[in-house]
Amino acid sequence: MKRRLALASLSLAVALGCGTLPAAAADTDRSTTTSTTTASANAAPDVDVTKVKAHLTELSAIAGRNGGNRRSTGQGYDDSVAYVKGRLQAAGYTVTEQPCTSGCTSGAGPNLIAEWPHGDANDVHMFGAHLDGVSAGPGMNDNGSGSAALLETALTLAQQNPTMRDRVRFAWWTDEEQGLNGSDFYVRSLSSAERSRIKAYYNFDMVASVNGGYFINHITSAAAAPMKAYWDSLGLQPEENTEGAGRSDDYSFEQYGIPTSGYAMGAGARKTSAQAAKWGGTAGASYDPCYHRSCDTLSNINTTGLDRAADGIAHTLWQRAVDTGAGGGCDTAGAVANGGFESGTAPWTGNTGAIGAHSGQSAHGGTRFAWLAGYGSTRTEAIGQTVTVPSGCARVTLGYWLHIDTDESGSTPYDRFTVKADGSTLATLSNADARSGYVQRSVDLTAYAGRQVTVTFTGSEDASLQTSFVLDDVTLQGA
Repeated sequence: MKRRLALASLSLAVALGCGTLPAAAADTDRSTTTSTTTASANAAPDVDVTKVKAHLTELSAIAGRNGGNRRSTGQGYDDSVAYVKGRLQAAGYTVTEQPCTSGCTSGAGPNLIAEWPHGDANDVHMFGAHLDGVSAGPGMNDNGSGSAALLETALTLAQQNPTMRDRVRFAWWTDEEQGLNGSDFYVRSLSSAERSRIKAYYNFDMVASVNGGYFINHITSAAAAPMKAYWDSLGLQPEENTEGAGRSDDYSFEQYGIPTSGYAMGAGARKTSAQAAKWGGTAGASYDPCYHRSCDTLSNINTTGLDRAADGIAHTLWQRAVDTGAGGGCDTAGAVANGGFESGTAPWTGNTGAIGAHSGQSAHGGTRFAWLAGYGSTRTEAIGQTVTVPSGCARVTLGYWLHIDTDESGSTPYDRFTVKADGSTLATLSNADARSGYVQRSVDLTAYAGRQVTVTFTGSEDASLQTSFVLDDVTLQGA
């Protein structure tokens, strides 16, 4: 990741050791060891993290043979390009080295662009990571981690060889550490028509920070929906990547109006107490204590985070570009718009005054939520939106996080929360289901496959004693 000049003095002042810090909470996702899982017709495969780490080992050895780094102007970078290019060509990719002829540091090596030659070339989904590092060290987390995860995802796609709906293009960027120069040159070199074919760009920069968190660029955007849905399915409660805003190659695409997102686990900023409570690790310490330092070696890699990032990349790719079966596939990305309520009230309808950053309750993620009922008097409030349920999924669920806060006692259901689809009740909860904090819940929408359906959440109270139903992070997920 490129360091902003305004942050340089702070980062240089941090003098932390580089021993392995506690990883995130215990894994609930697929194994971090070798897996032979094969993708079903509508599910992404497990990207083998041991193979991702094997690529990191190769990049480390390249740095070791070239003065200890892989800076864009050195032989370490050129050898990194040659390694990645060789693996991609052997897998059947169309691979191009693009010299950066303007805007890059003198002597910088090329961008590496690899296209899987299947799917609609008018609908391109790009996945990228910068391949260069700083002069201080081998750059294993920054950004060997993103480069290696991207490479193994590309090789997994080639090995699985699914039927493609859209085109997938991978990129490994030069000269990012000097100012996002390689990616900027690439986007500038495209014609307007070529840019319009890129439906989204996904960036992966520092996805294995040893004291890291789970961050997503533009987390509430439509582009981010499949990335967030995957990490939500692991219970990770990801947050917006505020530290990385404008500091990595996605920014080059943003400048031209191309939708972007991506994963990151953090750089030189410090983990908060709240983040340590939900993800593990050390509060008050940098996400990556070896950021831009010589100790950014193979020992500076969080394998659990790396695995979760690689699998999330594959999930996003499959959702966006793979033809997952007849009838429109299983792409649930963006089916629920503004599910975290961070973008105002649209397209929610009903009692939309319930949506906001109200005092007295807190959000599950972000700052906003929907607070239904909670008046201590007879009252009913409801919000809803129309969603399209894809037809190509074996199962579709509507997931949501709900906090029930009540002054009632006992098990009598005085106040109720219901979830309905086109008026049919799919779930009912009450004051008797109150818990401390949010609980993740879901309802099955498989019966509505291939249809538009209006989903409604309703909170209702009787005449006395308040019960609040606090709703957040609504998603549609397919399997």
